[in-house]
Amino acid sequence: MTAALVNFHFLFRPIEQADAWIEGFFAGAPFLFALLIALVLGLRHASDPDHLVAVTSLVAADGGDVRGAARLGAWWGAGHAAALLVIGVPLILFKSSMPGWLESGAETAVGLVILALALRIVFKWARGDFRAGRHGHGTGGLPEHRHLRKGEGPHRHRRVRTPGQALGIGLLHGLAGTGAVALLLIAALPSKLEAAAALAVFAPMSALSMTLCSTAFAWLLTRRLIDPLYRHVLIPAFGLFGLMFGGWYVGLG
Repeated sequence: MTAALVNFHFLFRPIEQADAWIEGFFAGAPFLFALLIALVLGLRHASDPDHLVAVTSLVAADGGDVRGAARLGAWWGAGHAAALLVIGVPLILFKSSMPGWLESGAETAVGLVILALALRIVFKWARGDFRAGRHGHGTGGLPEHRHLRKGEGPHRHRRVRTPGQALGIGLLHGLAGTGAVALLLIAALPSKLEAAAALAVFAPMSALSMTLCSTAFAWLLTRRLIDPLYRHVLIPAFGLFGLMFGGWYVGLG
């Protein structure tokens, strides 16, 4: 299997090192400065490799539409933030930790979702769903736009990803990472109230970062110079990379 051939942990090392450096400022930091650190960590959170693979899959599956990507990114971030707050606050208040089986199960579920997203992208690309460029529908139709359609024939407008799906993916991502975030804040801050406040800053900032990340990614891919490369090369590349990364993430091989 691909997981036996490629170890993607090297993608996480720079992020882990940067986070460790930033988290070092927590020790003995004044409360307001601790909140600022939580804000920075939240804004950086979308750059985690598993998040980036998920967002590339979300955006690619939706045809690179910028507004659609922003909408999906917002729902993805909302789900992530909701899981952080709903689970993280009780963990902080009771100075507890998430059961290992639940956290590992959530991590496995994230990997399976990445695999499913990547497989769908590859299948749709092979079927021809990504061939449509910018087009209109004649007089009285919609303004020039771009989206997915099968081949070059007649088509109808549809959402490939729904807000509910993006919300669910965000909930899984949040569930998988909440335990580590809560334990970090419990260890770093002197009181439960301060740790909970830091989480209340971190969670919405992570949602904002996910919205900005998905929007920026879609905007980049829809530039006229990049669009042909995106549709013919990058989409299948994202799909194949997602299959490899997802297989490694769930421990296949």
